[in-house]
Amino acid sequence: MLKLLACSLVIYFSYLGFMMLYFELKTRGDNYFSLPLADRRRLRETIRKHGRFIYPFFVLVSKVFRMPTPPLMRYKGVTGPLMMASKKSYKFTKNYQPQSNDIFVATQMKCGTTWMQQVVFEILHRGKGDLSDEGYRHMYALSPWIETTPNCSVPFERAPLVGEKNSRIIKTHMPAKLCPYNEKAKYIYVTRHPVSCFASCIDFIHLLAGPAAPNRENMLKWFCSDEMFWLSWPDHVEGWWRRAEQHQNVLFVHYESMKKDLPSAVKKVAKFLEMDLSAEEIDKVVQRSSFEYMREHEEHFSMFSPNVFSESLKTVRFMQAGTVDRYKDVSDEESKHILDFCHTRLEGGHYPLDKYYPDGNALPDEIDDAVEANVEKMNNVI
Repeated sequence: MLKLLACSLVIYFSYLGFMMLYFELKTRGDNYFSLPLADRRRLRETIRKHGRFIYPFFVLVSKVFRMPTPPLMRYKGVTGPLMMASKKSYKFTKNYQPQSNDIFVATQMKCGTTWMQQVVFEILHRGKGDLSDEGYRHMYALSPWIETTPNCSVPFERAPLVGEKNSRIIKTHMPAKLCPYNEKAKYIYVTRHPVSCFASCIDFIHLLAGPAAPNRENMLKWFCSDEMFWLSWPDHVEGWWRRAEQHQNVLFVHYESMKKDLPSAVKKVAKFLEMDLSAEEIDKVVQRSSFEYMREHEEHFSMFSPNVFSESLKTVRFMQAGTVDRYKDVSDEESKHILDFCHTRLEGGHYPLDKYYPDGNALPDEIDDAVEANVEKMNNVI
């Protein structure tokens, strides 16, 4: 009986190890993103089927062990996701020499990155961007995530130039101090309510790590610390705010303003990118950049390839909510902790937290006029 049990365990663990390696190789880089849609669906179904036998193992392990923080690596004082990035990929990013046709879409994680990538992509194609099998197939088959190259998107050297200006749309979560700068390139930075960011981070880490993800208490500690990927929210925002103050080729965007008035945001981004779009083209960009459109076509936008956890957790989606008030999903105690942390870190800084997120609420209506005035001045803020 013991021999049979031991043999069964050996077979199971061999199967588990083989399948996890197989899925990793099948989804690394753009191996998944560059596939036709039907093939991507078949691969997801394969992962889902095997996940029925693999997922319970991680549930069992999580009863004994859960990670205190998401697995991380560190480069020059900045952390990153261990399974996606490396010191080598961070060094590549820091040393990259931006080109005049590069458009960087920069954010802290879960602050509207993919949304802005789609806005930029559609503006460059005048509302006719093609992510079908006859086109680019997937956002991450055309837009390299520079600090994870070549693990999590199209490798940088194979990234296509898109639109009539032959632009390269580059995604990055790098803080300003590690993001390479060239006055001829374009940089669009998006930030979001810090508590809403935290709520979305919890969903996202669960998609990546499943039952082994840190518990909520540890996630809060991680979010409000220097262990947070790509620096903490206040440090990240402060660095990019200062860069926007200093350089006219950096556009600073608030997620909440985009949600409130997407047509105006599209017009401002188009102007920043020096794309003269007609009213009809603006309308098309807005329609194809709406949350409803992107959720309906989610298979073209998911920023990570499928894994056992993402295909098993049907209650959580990549395009989860897209609302301006995700902060309402966080307890008052957690919200206060995050906002107190942000206020402490931003004390003496330039980014006016109380102006944009007073009392922890979303961007208020009365700020719009001041924001509009700043767009034409030094800050380039939406």
